[in-house]
Amino acid sequence: MEQLSLFDIKPDISNWQVKIFSADNFTSQIARLELENRLINLTEISDNINRQSVSFQLSKKDQLHRWLKYKEGFSSDLVLNLLNDFKIPKNGLVMDPFLGSGTTAMVCKMNGINSIGFDILPMSRIAIEAKKNVFNYDICELTKIKKELESITCPLNFDKTFHYLSITDGAFPEKTAQEIAFFTEWNDKSNYSKIAKNLITLCILNSLEAVSYTAKDGQYLRWDYRSKKMREANEDRLAKGKHPIVVRLDKGDLLSLKETLCKEFENVINDIIHIQAHSKDTESEITFIEGSALFEIPQISNEILDGVITSPPYCNRYDYTRTYALELNYLNLSKERISQLRQTLLSCTVENKSKLRELEKYYSEIGRKDFFDNTIDIINNNAPLNEIKKSLLERDKNGDINNNGVLRMVDGYFTELTFIYAELYRLCKKGAKVAFVNDNVRYGGEVIPIDFISTELAEQIGFKPLKIITLKQQKGNSSQQMKKFGRVALRKSITIWEK
Repeated sequence: MEQLSLFDIKPDISNWQVKIFSADNFTSQIARLELENRLINLTEISDNINRQSVSFQLSKKDQLHRWLKYKEGFSSDLVLNLLNDFKIPKNGLVMDPFLGSGTTAMVCKMNGINSIGFDILPMSRIAIEAKKNVFNYDICELTKIKKELESITCPLNFDKTFHYLSITDGAFPEKTAQEIAFFTEWNDKSNYSKIAKNLITLCILNSLEAVSYTAKDGQYLRWDYRSKKMREANEDRLAKGKHPIVVRLDKGDLLSLKETLCKEFENVINDIIHIQAHSKDTESEITFIEGSALFEIPQISNEILDGVITSPPYCNRYDYTRTYALELNYLNLSKERISQLRQTLLSCTVENKSKLRELEKYYSEIGRKDFFDNTIDIINNNAPLNEIKKSLLERDKNGDINNNGVLRMVDGYFTELTFIYAELYRLCKKGAKVAFVNDNVRYGGEVIPIDFISTELAEQIGFKPLKIITLKQQKGNSSQQMKKFGRVALRKSITIWEK
């Protein structure tokens, strides 16, 4: 199949240029306008990339990549196009600092390219372990497992159940909660191979949302009106004389875990059979490190990377530890451990605290305090970023920010990403290219051009900006912001830089 170039574009970009960054000209926007005018010439509108390409929408139909439902991931097609455009050599090395479901790593592996990736969520470890063994599975063993799954049923007298955290309490029908405990125990006690048991765990993880009263919805889990959480909340409100919460989520009849798990496992087996029959193991290596890229990357040697393809968490207040609460709960993470993970995340929620002192201590301990100081100087001397910080502060004083944690989040977001950018510059070989997928955002009537500010920060570090590829489809704003400040279309972009 012929690969389409990312650079097949339409030249007119005027509709994607922001004309007003501060609604009603409330605060200064000079620095942002100057940056916009300078970098808009590098911006191109792609006909071959859409919102499905930079989300899970395409990958959920892909063999292998659909094994973990990870809404924040991007498509395998996008990664393959980038690898081709970057001319990554066979046996080269590509990094993904925010690995997620492992799409970058697996596309690299299937094309004979080595990769290294990082993520703090344990689902990533399970997913990448399952995927990278695609050529190692014994089909006879998997077929035997499938038959056993189809034949066994949770006994009526089974007295174990899913152990909830407060955040997930009542997420499953009672029978389903028992099924989860039963099939987990069955898997743990089975004599199947280690990689097959891990694959079953992944299939259970991938089934949890489908058999629950919940649905992933950006910043949180939405709850079905029949769930214990919604019923008790409305009973409490009625007792206090308040109107009940209007709950619009109705997931209809929920399948049993057995039905869902059998279907998941069958799909996975079919993928494995097809891949083993039609592809060859390239023997390229996937190195996965479970931890924060912010503190793991500094330990890696200089100039080893041929490219970087990644999508960091967006600066949009989404909390992965809440969105994936069912999965984390299933993997036996305590409330305290989940809270720790939340703080370890790249600052993208209003609950994240500053990591600046922790970073300063860390770089001092590893003998690289000069690197820390130089990076902080770049952050402190970036005019558009300083303008945004001041504008958000003024908006907060004016009552336009509904949570002042937004100010700390935006500050932390750019600070931490700049350290990632600086470390990647150190790790890249000369001529290596870097691609970051990201969304622009708006808070309190102030537009924050993530794509252009990140590009300028990367440029100050030493990268050469090549392209800012923007989707034809632009993102809107929240209904609250549009009502108060009007609508401003926001870009979703892939920034591409070269060392």
